Amino acid sequence: MENQNQNKNTRIWKIGAVALLIVAFACMMVACAGKANQDKAEGVYEDLAGQTVKTDVEPESSSEEEPEESVESSEPTPEPEEESPYKELEDMGVPIPEKEVNFAKMQEEVNGDIYAWIYVPDTAIDYPVLQHPTDNTYYLNYNLDGSRGYPGCIYTEDYNKKDFSDPVTVIYGHNMKDGGMFAGLHKFVDNEYFDEHPYVYIYTPDGLLVYQIFAAYEYTDEHLLYTYNFWDESVYSKYLEKVKNTRSMGAIIDDEVEVDTESRILTLSTCMANKPNNRFLVQGVLLNAD
Repeated sequence: MENQNQNKNTRIWKIGAVALLIVAFACMMVACAGKANQDKAEGVYEDLAGQTVKTDVEPESSSEEEPEESVESSEPTPEPEEESPYKELEDMGVPIPEKEVNFAKMQEEVNGDIYAWIYVPDTAIDYPVLQHPTDNTYYLNYNLDGSRGYPGCIYTEDYNKKDFSDPVTVIYGHNMKDGGMFAGLHKFVDNEYFDEHPYVYIYTPDGLLVYQIFAAYEYTDEHLLYTYNFWDESVYSKYLEKVKNTRSMGAIIDDEVEVDTESRILTLSTCMANKPNNRFLVQGVLLNAD
């Protein structure tokens, strides 16, 4: 009888061990599939970022010789130089990146929800910005190609218009361990880095918007656009005072940057490692407002 019990226990143990191995193998396969999907998504982002690098194309020279003019031509009148579309920014001393974004191509070939592009120099933040028409959390969990998983997308919610005309626009992105997506925002905890990287660039089909960074700090997971009616001047004013008075550890607030209730603010939001109920925010004020 004892031998029968021992044999029975041995069989149960073996079955359990096999089951554990099957579960471990399945988990490993899921993890590998998830990593492969993430690598693929990140590869798409790198390719798209490469396409935004501006290149000067030399005009093709004509193979046919120009006929000689029989009459001596007068000196050509020099054409007036075209004014730079970024003159206002250049006059402020703002450097203009050598980038251009073909939104029509990206919307047609990649994802129709792409409506802007965000670029923060010296970080990995060089991504399209999307907004889903019906689901505000969709791009938190889904990639450009509709596959589920990391890294997701850089996105806004429908609380914001897509022309960046709201008093406060909030853009979200994951804090990826490999430094991708919005992980680079955490570099702004360093005072020297903060001072040396003052601008966020937003490209839209209508042109370039440049924001000067004035704040970087840890915040709660409070939903800003749901909590505050920034169109109410008194509410907006109190919120700005709250930001200016932020003195939490690691917070950097540049009081010399002018921000008031007439300002349009960009807020970049990402998660904090080991602090699931907190967010890290980087905020900038629009310099070239209409």
